[in-house]
Amino acid sequence: MLTIGFLGGGQLAKMSALAAYRLGFKVAVFESIADSPAGMMTKLDFTGSLSDDKRLAEFASVCDIITLENEFIDPDRLRFIESLGKPVFPSPETIEFIQDKLVQKETLRKSGLPVPDFVPVSENDTYTGISKLLGPDFILKSRKMGYDGYGNHFVRNEADMIEGMKKLTKRHASVMAEKVINFTKELAVMVAVNSHEVGVYPVVETIQEHHICKFVIAPAVIPQVIADKAARIASEAVRSVKGKGIFGVELFLTSDDEILVNEMAPRPHNSGHYTIEGCITSQFENHIRAILELPLGNTWLVKPCSIMVNTLGKHDGEG
Repeated sequence: MLTIGFLGGGQLAKMSALAAYRLGFKVAVFESIADSPAGMMTKLDFTGSLSDDKRLAEFASVCDIITLENEFIDPDRLRFIESLGKPVFPSPETIEFIQDKLVQKETLRKSGLPVPDFVPVSENDTYTGISKLLGPDFILKSRKMGYDGYGNHFVRNEADMIEGMKKLTKRHASVMAEKVINFTKELAVMVAVNSHEVGVYPVVETIQEHHICKFVIAPAVIPQVIADKAARIASEAVRSVKGKGIFGVELFLTSDDEILVNEMAPRPHNSGHYTIEGCITSQFENHIRAILELPLGNTWLVKPCSIMVNTLGKHDGEG
C-alpha cells in the first residue's frame, strides 16, 4: 500500500490525510512536535527538525511520495529528500517561485499575468522615492514568511515608511512594496493540476476580517465573463510556477472589471474549505489525486450555492 508523507502536521495535513485514507493510502507525518493534529492519525508520526538529515531520511524511507502542508520549507531540504529518491510535490522549484513574494510576482509578470505594480525595497529607500513609483499609498511586505496579513504594513507617509521598515526588517527580512489596489471584490480560485489535467473550482468571493478569510461565497456573484476570466488567469498562474497539486489563487476584481493576481499558495487554502461538503470532490482529495497522477475528481458544486463561515478558536485545542 502506497504511503504519502506530509511535511507538517497541522489542520491542512490532517484534512489531506483524511482524504488519503479514504482513497486507500497510508500516511506518514513529519513535525517538530509530537501528537500534532495529523500526527495523531498515524503510527508513522516522526518528530524532529527539518535540518536533521538523519531524521528526515528516516521519515523519507517509509514514504513513496511526499507533499507539504505549507510553503515555508527551505527548498534545499526538499532537494535533500529528492536526492534520496523520493518525489516531492509541489517541487522545490515551485516553492522557490512562490515562497519569495517578489520572485512570485516577477514570475507572474514575466508570464504576462496581471499583478499590482510592485518594486523591491532596500533600507536606503524613502517614502518619496517609492511613492513616485507606486503612488501615495502602498504596502510594505515581507518577501518571505508572511500570511493572513502578517508581514504587511500600510504606508501613506514617511513616518509609516520608517515604522514599517523598522518592523519588517528587525529580523533581517527582505522587503518589497506593492501598490494599494482599490478593489470591489476579493476573489479566489482553487486549481488542481497534474501532468495532464487541470481541475478548476468555482470562482468564489472571500470576505476578510483582520486579514483573515471570514466568509466564502461560492460561486462569486459576478458576471460569467468575469468568472471565466478569473478562472483562466488562475490556471495560467499555476502553470507559470510549474505547479503540481492543489493551489489557491487570490485575486482582486477592480471597478473597471480588471482581474489582478494578489497571491498564490501551493497547498490547500482556507478559501477552498467549502469544497469539503460544497463540491463533488474536495480540494484535499484532488490534491492527493493530483500529486499521485490519478484522474482528478469533479470540481462542480453539489448545489447551486455554498457559503462557508471560517470560525477560529482563541486557544490551542485538540482534535
